[in-house]
Amino acid sequence: MMFYSPSMLSLSLSNPTANIFFPHQICIYTLHSDPYTPHPFATQKISSSPFLSDLNTKYRRALAGSLSLYRNTERGVFFFFLLPILPLFPEMVEAQTWTTRRMSNPRLDANSTTVATTTDQVLDIPATPPGDVRNNAYSTAGSYFSPNILTAMIIASWYFSNIAVLLLNKYLLSFYGYRYPIFLTMLHMISCTCYSYVAIKFLEIVPLQHILSRRQSLKIFALSAIFCFSVVCGNTSLRYLPVSFNQAIGATTPFFTAIFSFIITCKKESAEVYFALMPVVFGIVLASNSEPLFHLFGFLVCVGSTAGRALKSVVQGILLTSEAEKLHSMNLLLYMAPMAALILLPFTLYIEGNVAAITMEKARGDPFIVFLLIGNATVAYLVNLTNFLVTKHTSALTLQVLGNAKAAVAAVVSVLIFRNPVTVMGMAGFAVTIMGVVLYSEAKKRSKVTTH
Repeated sequence: MMFYSPSMLSLSLSNPTANIFFPHQICIYTLHSDPYTPHPFATQKISSSPFLSDLNTKYRRALAGSLSLYRNTERGVFFFFLLPILPLFPEMVEAQTWTTRRMSNPRLDANSTTVATTTDQVLDIPATPPGDVRNNAYSTAGSYFSPNILTAMIIASWYFSNIAVLLLNKYLLSFYGYRYPIFLTMLHMISCTCYSYVAIKFLEIVPLQHILSRRQSLKIFALSAIFCFSVVCGNTSLRYLPVSFNQAIGATTPFFTAIFSFIITCKKESAEVYFALMPVVFGIVLASNSEPLFHLFGFLVCVGSTAGRALKSVVQGILLTSEAEKLHSMNLLLYMAPMAALILLPFTLYIEGNVAAITMEKARGDPFIVFLLIGNATVAYLVNLTNFLVTKHTSALTLQVLGNAKAAVAAVVSVLIFRNPVTVMGMAGFAVTIMGVVLYSEAKKRSKVTTH
């Protein structure tokens, strides 16, 4: 299909194939409405006019650019603008092949056996791979699931692992009678060490990063100590407090983060951010006064766990600021977990006694405890893995929003499973805290936009 005018040649791509005839340069091109579908006539013949050899070189380059534009366009109409001088050579329209000017097209095969006197010279343009091959070649799972389904599965796994580890810890420490939170945390660290090594070394989910200096290892050791304190306090609090109240206290992490940022780095937030923290504190005060199963020691260690998480995030931002020292979250877990296990070992031996012998004795009477401990340690690693996957497939902001919703979901599930009593005032306090966290997140986001 050809439309010719003195100054413009337009081609409608509604026809699956079409031949374009250029007056000054006779080109036979087979075009397709789908640029990613290979065609048996993928070989094009490009010829040039001996009368306009110099112009031919310029227009050939312009044509190559137009074809490149076409290959990046799904469907549409192309407009090729030609010089008004072209109608002066109508005799060239009837021709179909000319001798290609030597070296006028650098894309021609240098090893071609043809010479300048040859009648035709063929240029092979490789076909673009189909879209599904290009989109799914990077992911094995992508060939089985669509991106939306895969993301939904990852988010569901994140919810499952985060809630499951809370419920299993609560069941082991409060209902099953396994009252060794330090040893349980050490098992979590050993599990994270083993699974992280396999995931990075063999499965290669992220590239392996190495510790570059003794100074960097000392920084990671300091983070491991804070991490140990936070996790041990969190697990200990589950022995005395219901999961719902534990999650309500844990939701106050932004409050402690703002405090530590101001004390350690002298970083001041906007008035809107500090104002958003008021409902967070007020909600916890309201929930604490109306909690039927309130335990002072459990409350204090839970607050310590929340403060430890906030302190770790602030200190991590200070210690690992250098680009050379920054580690991926999965690599950081690989190095922090064994250090944390070594830190916890003397504490569990001194405070909890010979827990290994006690555990083996329990396993002889009830083998189910082995399944509980292994499953609990595995789910503890899945929490870290799914945190990474959710951030990779969505964003850090999505992970933050999911974290706010997770606290409410975990509280509801724990009430349904463990049947712990709740009050209307306690639920209202929890709701106020979650609302304050959401307002805090929005205020932080607006303050960052204003700063930048």
